[in-house]
Parts: sequence; C-alpha cells; structure tokens
Amino acid sequence: MNKTIQLDNVTARISCFEAGEVNEYHVMLSIQNPLLTYQEQVEQLLTAFTQVRNEQLIGARPVFKRYFLSDASNQTDLLMNYELESPDCALSIIQQAPLNGTKIALWAYMMTHVETKALASGLYETRHGEFRHLWLGSACNHAKDSERQTRILLNDYVMQLMNEGCSLADNCIRTWFFVNDVDLNYHGVVKARNEVFITQNLTDKTHFIASTGIGGRQADAHVLSQMDTYAIDGIRKDQIHYLYAASHLNRTSDYGVSFERGTYIDYGDRRHVFISGTASINNKGEIMHPGDVVAQCHRMWENVETLLAEAECTYDDVMQMIVYLRDPSDYETVRRMYEQRFPEKPYVIVNAKVCRPGWLIEQEVMAVKAQQTDFPSF
Repeated sequence: MNKTIQLDNVTARISCFEAGEVNEYHVMLSIQNPLLTYQEQVEQLLTAFTQVRNEQLIGARPVFKRYFLSDASNQTDLLMNYELESPDCALSIIQQAPLNGTKIALWAYMMTHVETKALASGLYETRHGEFRHLWLGSACNHAKDSERQTRILLNDYVMQLMNEGCSLADNCIRTWFFVNDVDLNYHGVVKARNEVFITQNLTDKTHFIASTGIGGRQADAHVLSQMDTYAIDGIRKDQIHYLYAASHLNRTSDYGVSFERGTYIDYGDRRHVFISGTASINNKGEIMHPGDVVAQCHRMWENVETLLAEAECTYDDVMQMIVYLRDPSDYETVRRMYEQRFPEKPYVIVNAKVCRPGWLIEQEVMAVKAQQTDFPSF
C-alpha cells in the first residue's frame, strides 16, 4: 500500500508492507517551498517526520535514514545539531541535491516490533527473531586518494563484521559508494573494491554484493569515497539469491566491476529484493540510447523490471526508488515520467553523476513481497 500525505510545506510519500509480525515502511519526505531558508526547511522536514511517526506509523522506528543535501559543506553541521539529539539509527548524509529546487530531502526506512541500538563496532543493529540487521552510514576516512580511502573503508568494515561474528562474503547484502567527482575518482573505488573482494573470496566464480556506485560528496571535500552498508547476522546461504537478467544485462565483471545486479533474501514470511543502481545498458555492456534521457529512462525501467521478475516481483512490490540524474536540466522531463507511471511510489530524484558519462539516469529500488516458506520469519 502506498499513500501520499501533504503536511506544512512537506510532501510525505509512504509505502507500507504490513504482514507478519514486523511491518515495514519507507518514507520519502520532500520540501515543497524552495524559497524557505535552509534552517526553515530542516525544521519543517523534521517536524513532518515526527508527525508521520506519531500519527501515521505508530510504533514504527527508523532503522536507516539518508539525507540528501544541496550543499553539504554549509548544511551538514546544522542538520547534525538536530540529529545528535536522538541518534536512533544508522545515518547517511550526502550531497545529492533534490532536483525540485529545495535544499534537503529525507529517505527513512522504518519497522515495527524491532529493537535497535548502536554497537561498539560502530554498526547499528536492528534485531528481531533470529536475525540482527547491521547498518552503517557515512563511513569515510582521509587517505590520500579514492583508491586508498575505499580500501581502508572495506578493510575496516571487514573487521567491524568480524567483531559481530560476520563476514563480508557471508553476511553483507548491500553497499553504497558515494564518490566525490565520480568521473575522476570512480576508477580508484573500483580498483580497491576488486582487490579487497578477492581477499574475501568474492569473485565472479562465487558472488559479489548488490551495490550503487554514484557521484556524491560530504561536507569535507577531502573525503573522496563514502560508504553505507547493510548486512544480516543469522542469515543462511540458501536464503540469499542473486539476480542477473541475462536477457538485458551482462555480468558486471565483464567490464571490470564487482557488484551484483540485484539480490533477494527469502524469509519465512516475506522476500526482500535489493536492486543495484541500474542504468540504460544492454547484455553486452553497451550504453543504450546515448544522449536521449527519455529513451534511457524507459530502458532503465525495463532492466529493473526484468531483475524484479527474476525475483518473482513486479513494480507493484517496490517500496522505494532513488533516481539519479547527471544533468539537472533533465529533471522536469523525468519528473513527469515518474509522476505518470509511479504517482504513489515513494521516490526522490537527485542530482548525481552516474559512473559512466554516457549514462544520463540511474535508478535503484528496494522491494518486498509476502510469502510463506520454511525459513525463519523476518
């Protein structure tokens, strides 16, 4: 179920999965009046989020939040003054300007009947039943270049997982890499990830991890690579499946990159689907429809739809969408396309360069579908 709520200068798009003991919600909050000051936008966004929690999603608590900012250098400190008052979940803050002309937007992933806490390892835990869901947001360091920063990020994360009795290969489900000046620095991220993955037995003969690698920056311009992650403690290998859509997409390893096109997780009461950042590409690794954002958008939708179908899902099961546009001037065209096809879906369109200059648009999604299996419930 999806619903849209209009609050004071804020639009809240909410998707709901209410089955089993744990209900799940994705909330996308967007400011409507771009003439407000940044402080006014922050205050109205946070007030709206509190109102949604207290009036619409009673009993739900956030397990992960990501803020999209237009100018991280000048906006992060004020936002953190509010967030540090109640750091109740993993928090990601990234400069990827909302393309409706405002300064801030928020994606919040929320659940009922779960316990959450910060761990000594630096990860945030969401616990229910047999599983611990481990989140990490805004990880970064100040090494010399993007390759070294990414290598340190991944090696540190391997140790964090080890401290929780987990491993990168067995437990990590999803990563996001935000690359400052992606046209210049993405190669270093790819090189470091490839090399660390080999040490962790993550190869094209085993499996990789669903991921998005996209342009984005922090307040600190020296941070060239930021990482967010999601892992599950207690998951079994036979619960994890990988998506390929070979009719439409090639293996990422064909062009020297190491991530899965998508991953789905089976539980006793539901299936979770994580579709990586997906663009207008064919099964030979070629960019489709160069220079045409409308045609690229349609091909991207088709690619995502094919990945979802491999997980026995459709767009009806999608809970949230993040849309990345290289060129802000394409926003109005793309917004109209999304409003026509997905009028009720929680989505946000942000300014972020895709990892190949020829890709004008990229999309990632999360989906969930009710089912009954012999696996433990979520």
